[in-house]
Amino acid sequence: MPTAPLANSLLASLPRAEFDQLRPQMTVTSLAQGKVLAEVGDEIDQVYFPFGGMISLRIIMKNGKAIETSTIGKDGAFGAAATFGLYKSQVRAIIQISMTAALIPAATMRRHGETSKALQLMCMRFNENLLAQARVTAACNALHLIEERFCRWLLQTSSVTQSTTIQLTQEFLSEMLGVRRTSVTEVAQKLQEAGLINCSRGVINILDRDALKARSCECFETLREQNAI
Repeated sequence: MPTAPLANSLLASLPRAEFDQLRPQMTVTSLAQGKVLAEVGDEIDQVYFPFGGMISLRIIMKNGKAIETSTIGKDGAFGAAATFGLYKSQVRAIIQISMTAALIPAATMRRHGETSKALQLMCMRFNENLLAQARVTAACNALHLIEERFCRWLLQTSSVTQSTTIQLTQEFLSEMLGVRRTSVTEVAQKLQEAGLINCSRGVINILDRDALKARSCECFETLREQNAI
C-alpha cells in the first residue's frame, strides 16, 4: 500500500508501530460527491479517514429538512466513536467534496482500541473537536445573517480542503446552510459583483480571501482558535 494514509493527520499522529498494525486492515477508496456514508440510525461498520475533500454531517428534522452541523476533512475521521463500542450514527454523513479515504473496519478499531491508549486518545480528541465545531455552528446558524454564514462556510471549506476552488452547486449549499436556494443565489451574486468570488456551473472560486473574512462573522476565527477545523 502506498504511504497515502499518512496524508490523514489522525493516522499520521499514531505511533508508527500502531499505525503499522492497522495498515493491513485499511482499504483505500475514492468517494464521489453526494455519496451517503450513513443515515441517522445506521450502525457504523467502517471508519473513514479522508486524505482530502470533505464530509458533511447533517441533522435531519422530522419533516425531512437538513442542516449541516460540522465537516470533516483530512484532519479527521467519520465513525471514530465506533472505536469504543457498537455505534449508530446520529447524523446523515455525506461526501460534500469528492475524496480518497482509508477505510478501517469498526471491529478492527474496537479490537485495537482495547489496548491502544494512543488510539483511544486520538478518537476522543477528535470527537471533542467535532463537538466544538457543532456548538459554534449552532450559534452561527441562530445568530448570524445569511451573508455572514455564507462567507464563514466558504472560508471553512477552503481551510479544510486547502483549496480556493470549491465544486458545489448553490442548491447543495442552500441545504448546508438551511436556507432557500434563492437566498444563496442573491448572496452569491452580491459577493461576485464585489469581486470576492466567482461562480460558474457548480464551481465557486474564492478571489479575495481577506475581503471574504471581513464579511464573515466571528465564527470562522472561533473555529480556528478552538482547533475545530
